[in-house]
Amino acid sequence: MRTETQELFQLTTGLMAGRVALVTGASRGIGAATARLLAKHGASVAVNYMNSEAAAAQVVSEIEAEGGRAVAVRADVRDAEQVNAMVERIHKELGPIDTLVINANMQFSTACFSEHRWEDFERKLLGEMGGAFFTVKAVLPEMMKRRRGSIVAISSGLSRHPGQGFVAHTTAKSALDGLMKSLALELGPHGIRVNVVAPGLTLTDATAAIPEQAKEAAGRALPLRRNGLPEDIAGAVLAVASDLSGYVTGAYIPVSGGGLML
Repeated sequence: MRTETQELFQLTTGLMAGRVALVTGASRGIGAATARLLAKHGASVAVNYMNSEAAAAQVVSEIEAEGGRAVAVRADVRDAEQVNAMVERIHKELGPIDTLVINANMQFSTACFSEHRWEDFERKLLGEMGGAFFTVKAVLPEMMKRRRGSIVAISSGLSRHPGQGFVAHTTAKSALDGLMKSLALELGPHGIRVNVVAPGLTLTDATAAIPEQAKEAAGRALPLRRNGLPEDIAGAVLAVASDLSGYVTGAYIPVSGGGLML
């Protein structure tokens, strides 16, 4: 007998029905919110994590409790062998991946350029590029074979509007934006769309160290008068990943409460 929760789940699905999505860095924050929302709309979701096994398992449990289908998969997306093994497992357990959300967080140092060490700068830049390069490479053969796919990279408003001390982050995210534009150009003829979602200040673990007064002041300065939530970013990912945006590729979409207007 179907439960009331399962019936409600079916009523809210549709935008991603029949799709298989891989969300990297999905054990918490924006990634977790995105995994839950894609699943709510019918996608089977692979919840990638590197260290937070319990948190990833919790996301999977929440999806399954609402009648969805999900699996937690461990991989360091900076390692090609681990990524290939992860994608192979997802294909076996969920099916061919047709939606990729590049979200895995790469830690970085905050310092002005004159004080930055090359080792820290290089680690952030190569981590960001490796995480995107290897995951796209791994999912691309099936997408091209099926002539269908949607790739969404989570960038940052700092790639267009730099902040003091964020030189490594701004540079890495700018490189990510450039890669996605090139992929949109190359992969469009194969039926694969590639877009960028760029959050502003979002209340997650990554911003927990920012003083509350500073976050509140930043929120009040925005046209929408509040900071972003992970669910706000997830909504934008859903919109651009689904067929509702079937004629959208190569786009850079700020999700910042009006903080960044293009």
